[in-house]
Amino acid sequence: MTFLVLLLALLVERFSRWRLRLQQDIFWLRLLDRVELDPDLAGDPRRALFRLVLLPVLVVGVLLALLSLPLYGWLALPLHLFVLIYSLGRGDVLTELRPFREAWRRGDSEAACLVAERNLAVEAEESLSLLRRVQGYLLWQAYQSFFAVIFWYALLGPVAALAYRLLALTGEHTTLPVLRERSVRLRHLFDWLPARALALSFALVGNFAAVFRVLLSYLSDREVPAAKLVIEAGRAANEGQEAEVLVGEAGLMTLDELWQLLVRAGMLWYVVLALAILFL
Repeated sequence: MTFLVLLLALLVERFSRWRLRLQQDIFWLRLLDRVELDPDLAGDPRRALFRLVLLPVLVVGVLLALLSLPLYGWLALPLHLFVLIYSLGRGDVLTELRPFREAWRRGDSEAACLVAERNLAVEAEESLSLLRRVQGYLLWQAYQSFFAVIFWYALLGPVAALAYRLLALTGEHTTLPVLRERSVRLRHLFDWLPARALALSFALVGNFAAVFRVLLSYLSDREVPAAKLVIEAGRAANEGQEAEVLVGEAGLMTLDELWQLLVRAGMLWYVVLALAILFL
């Protein structure tokens, strides 16, 4: 059933708007507001994370366990699909990049900087730096929105995927520094394995030698941020294309090539998962 749910989630994510309808965070955000207004919880990040992350995960886990008993577990399939789609990242990275692409194609660097800052929260003072940052944005958003969630769903099921997304939402939306710090630290642990799995995928579907050098340089570094590893590995897979400022279509081609790299890595993950289900 795992592979079927992953296929259905991919179809929903790519070819329908159901994901936007299912990803409604309003109830969780209300819970976050109540936690932050409670002085006892606001000063204890462990109890706050129990309310915000562990408790919803436990509720979903119990529901899945109950639905898995009759009809060989097929009643749990809709809940699996709902949780997986909810756990995917918010927004659509290709849609978010569209205004930047239009400005960059025109050669309007000032407009490109403005839309990158407004739509992507990416800032840079000159064109080469801006293009590199937008490339990094594309790689990181694809990882945290899709690859990390798929990894944990395939490995541990929907509860792990949901825990990852709730930790990410906590780090993004909380106004409490101590709670943000604790959620970011826990998310770093969640990111350690899938970030390296994606980097290895880049090596297999891109420039193997260049990506392998990146992996070796961070092999013993447990504190390297997942974003840094994913971005450097993705750029290394397309090594040799950023020595100078690439204006117009030439610059956009680097974004297209990175997207194709991500598509190939995704296909590799699905093939490996299908083989694992067939032969293990």
